[in-house]
Amino acid sequence: MGMGTSTFVIRWVNLLTMLLAVAVIIFGVWMSTHNDGCRRSLTFPVIALGGFIFLISIIGFLGACKRSVALLWIYLAVLLIVLIAILVFTVLAFIVTNNGSGHTNPGLRYKEYKLNDYSSWFLKQLNNTSNWIRLKSCLVKSEQCRKLSKKYKTIKQLKSAELTPIEAGCCRPPSECGYPAVNASYYDLSFHSISSNKDCKLYKNLRTIKCYNCDSCKAGVAQYMKTEWRLVAIFNVVLFVVLISSLLSTRFDSEQSFGLLNVNGLLCWMLCEKKCC
Repeated sequence: MGMGTSTFVIRWVNLLTMLLAVAVIIFGVWMSTHNDGCRRSLTFPVIALGGFIFLISIIGFLGACKRSVALLWIYLAVLLIVLIAILVFTVLAFIVTNNGSGHTNPGLRYKEYKLNDYSSWFLKQLNNTSNWIRLKSCLVKSEQCRKLSKKYKTIKQLKSAELTPIEAGCCRPPSECGYPAVNASYYDLSFHSISSNKDCKLYKNLRTIKCYNCDSCKAGVAQYMKTEWRLVAIFNVVLFVVLISSLLSTRFDSEQSFGLLNVNGLLCWMLCEKKCC
């Protein structure tokens, strides 16, 4: 691939990436205007991510427009670092999300989740008091539990519903407790449960308590995080392949000073310590 084709592709790819970065930054600023504690806590990482993507795109765009090998070297080096980071995160994400799945119960369409089924990393994060206080605050403000009684008017509808992991774990007591359901968000706690599950005693019908202190709620959050992380990991695999393909098919040329910079040869030298391309 010649210099003209390479720089043309780099210019347009980085222009689109800059627009994406601006959108990420705007989204981060939007989150900062909300009172939700979770959204506010994510504000800085989101804005920082958008700024970092924007900076990389600027370097690549300017390097391609000015045909500056120095800028393209910097762009290439940063891109390699990003590739390594993507690879490391993806591998860790698959390892962390390898364990954990729902348990079915007779007469219920939705699944219930147990905290000990998940990886030690999830257990450490969710059992951390400060982390859980912040997450619990978000769950209460989201009012997912309060909306259940509006979504499901009868007990039959509730039992046949496909509740989310958070709804199944945080909005109701575990099935083994045996509490009769009055409606989708209220249970008869006068029933004497013989279950040894500590969540049975922690559940309350109050909107701000529910089962937010239960292990079943933490397990529901773990399942939700597992699903989200798996989607991100799959996206990262696709992104990694695309970026590697772009690097392997790109040549930067500068006859004026640096000669030919062959990315294939550079990668082979880095990985094999010899020129193989």
